[in-house]
Amino acid sequence: MGDEAMDESPLIQTSDVLGEDSFKRTGNLQRAVAHIITGVIGAGVLSLAWSMAQLGWICGPVIILLFAATTVLSSYLLSDCYRFPHPHHGNIRCPSYTRAVKLYLGEKREKVCGVLVHASLYGTTTAYIITSATSIRAILKSNCYHKEGHQAPCNYGDTMYMILFGLVQVIMSFIPNLHNMTWVSVVAAIMSFTYSFIGLGLGIKTVLENGRIMGSLTGIPASNTLDKLWLVFQAIGDIAFAYPYTVILLEIQDTLVSPSENKTMKKASVISIFITTFFYLCCGCFGYAAFGNETPGNLLTGFGFYEPYWLIDFANACIVLHLIGGYQIYSQPIFGAFERWCSKKYPNSGFVNNFYQMKLPRLPSFQLNMFRICFRTAYVVSTTLLASLFPYFNQVLGVLGAIGFWPLTIYFPVEMHFVQRKIEPWSRKWIVFRTFSFICFLVSLMGLIASLEGIISQKLSS
Repeated sequence: MGDEAMDESPLIQTSDVLGEDSFKRTGNLQRAVAHIITGVIGAGVLSLAWSMAQLGWICGPVIILLFAATTVLSSYLLSDCYRFPHPHHGNIRCPSYTRAVKLYLGEKREKVCGVLVHASLYGTTTAYIITSATSIRAILKSNCYHKEGHQAPCNYGDTMYMILFGLVQVIMSFIPNLHNMTWVSVVAAIMSFTYSFIGLGLGIKTVLENGRIMGSLTGIPASNTLDKLWLVFQAIGDIAFAYPYTVILLEIQDTLVSPSENKTMKKASVISIFITTFFYLCCGCFGYAAFGNETPGNLLTGFGFYEPYWLIDFANACIVLHLIGGYQIYSQPIFGAFERWCSKKYPNSGFVNNFYQMKLPRLPSFQLNMFRICFRTAYVVSTTLLASLFPYFNQVLGVLGAIGFWPLTIYFPVEMHFVQRKIEPWSRKWIVFRTFSFICFLVSLMGLIASLEGIISQKLSS
């Protein structure tokens, strides 16, 4: 099917053909690193200590390193797919994941990929709402525990804080696209480093105070083997969620200066994954070393740490600020894809296509589009409602990580690589990649089943 896709002549947009850009690309290595770190270091880092606790001192670090290596490999394969060598149009840009799949693998697999990509992005933004509300609640609980003592009830709900986060995102959604979001990514990346450092520092401090390293080689024991397997694979799903940025890689690469986008993107990927993996290992290992079998599901909101309370507050505030930017990084590809589709579907609709110039006092002028306002607002509202229905942090992350890992990080990049490099079936490289893909499929499937079991159990017990 891939070879047939190479011979087809799908509809080509002139803005995708080399040299015919509708806007000037100004991205560089530093901006790409900022975008990637914003996309990678998110809610996932907070669950890594819990994941380590389920896997133990041997499997935990090894699996984190394996996911890091897999993400680097996937990013290399995807970076090379940004330019599609069309026989009639020359080098064509693939500004999105689904666009690349369409050109390399054909329209049928593009439709499947589109559903998975947008489901993954949608789910990630939903998880960010859950995490942000949890962090806001943690700030209130931290202050309460400081005043009333660690045994005080200090109970706060989630829904109101999810709504507040959603209102902020409605305003943030007026940002047109990723090309206008460099400042958001830079601020979000700084915030992610800040709360990661705080979590790491508190973990080290607790280990030193304990005078020993907690935990075991096999992780937290369970009542029976089946329960242990559920928790292990749920932990693997959580780690998979911690490396989710391949779905937005080509959107980030599309912001880079031509003509060496793939080289810049590869460098940015290696730098970003190295930095984030170092933080992941530190946060996961020191969090587990500090609490052992009592490791909380969320390192900074599960109240393994109580003092200094102001530092806990500051860390959680940084999480919220980071997730405000991260939500937009994952929403913008959905906004852009749906708005482009509607513009083509309804070319004569003023509601869809007309932009109105607005000027507020002491602010630069900007453009408003009524369809964009309605659609993006409805999107934020829907993610907020879904988050309020399923506010289960670790289980939701596990489901999202498992759904997106195999098809989006492994399967489609490998298939496009086969087509691009014309790799013969049953050759040594073909067998190696196919075997690797099948193993990742089994891991992803088990992570999905385990995480769904966790959500069902939580729902039944609540």
